[in-house]
Amino acid sequence: MSEYNKPLPIPTVEQEPFWRYCKNHELRMQKCPECGYIRHPAGIICPHCHSLAEAEWVKLSGQGKIFSFVIFRRAYDKAFAGDIPYAVASIEMEEGPRMMSNIVGCEVENITIGMPVKVIFEDVTEEFTLPRFKPA
Repeated sequence: MSEYNKPLPIPTVEQEPFWRYCKNHELRMQKCPECGYIRHPAGIICPHCHSLAEAEWVKLSGQGKIFSFVIFRRAYDKAFAGDIPYAVASIEMEEGPRMMSNIVGCEVENITIGMPVKVIFEDVTEEFTLPRFKPA
């Protein structure tokens, strides 16, 4: 594994399981036991029903579609200069929640709203694996 020089997440206590599952190449999110709402990012209160019941971590299909995206053509951090151009998208998962990630495996000019995508995992350090999305 080569040296990774880009910023990495700083997980909260609530978000730590998400990153642990990513390390195992599993995309899991919290599901409220009261109303069934699947939420991301993780938290202690359900944003849908306001339940404080302990959430269950459910495995998602990894399938989704691009809800919105932006193409970076300028490096705002020198660590990303070698990636220009690159896309950051809001992915609407098949199960409902949205998450932000990079779109990889295609030219940025081919990315469209509604494009079906699936999760892949990139082991960037011994501690972190990042979820990315590629065309399905």
